[in-house]
Formats: sequence, C-alpha cells, structure tokens
Amino acid sequence: MAIGVVMRGGREVRNRMSETMELSPEFLQIAACPACHSKFAVDYDAHELVCASPSCGLAYPVRDGIPVLLIDEARRPGERRN
Repeated sequence: MAIGVVMRGGREVRNRMSETMELSPEFLQIAACPACHSKFAVDYDAHELVCASPSCGLAYPVRDGIPVLLIDEARRPGERRN
C-alpha cells in the first residue's frame, strides 16, 4: 500500500492510500483543475481530486483508479455526490 497526502481541515495529513485509489506522485505533480488550472488536494475517503483553489473547489471523481477530469462530472463545493 502506498502513502499519500490527504487534506483534512486545511492541513496535510500523511495517510495510507486505499488499493482502489493509487495515483502516482508524478501524476499529482502535473495534474491541474480543468476549470481554473490550480493544483489538487486528494480526498482518499471520498475518492476525489479536489481543486485547491478556494474560489473554485470543484471535486472530480476517481473511478476505478482513473481520475475523471471533466468539469461536467465535477461536484461543486457543498453539493453531495449522487
């Protein structure tokens, strides 16, 4: 199991990644929000990549280990995932 960084309450916490969400560090270094081009925070519990920009904050799902970086598929801050 790999170790990753999780954002909790605005701070980074080292955490063990689940087997279903292994995102390479190289990918996370270059990945950017399609809407505003900011970096991502990883929410391993919700299986989402969350835009780190406070003005954007879109949460993109990760399905079967594949990030779905489509703005139409992103969850807005405060919305619940279906």
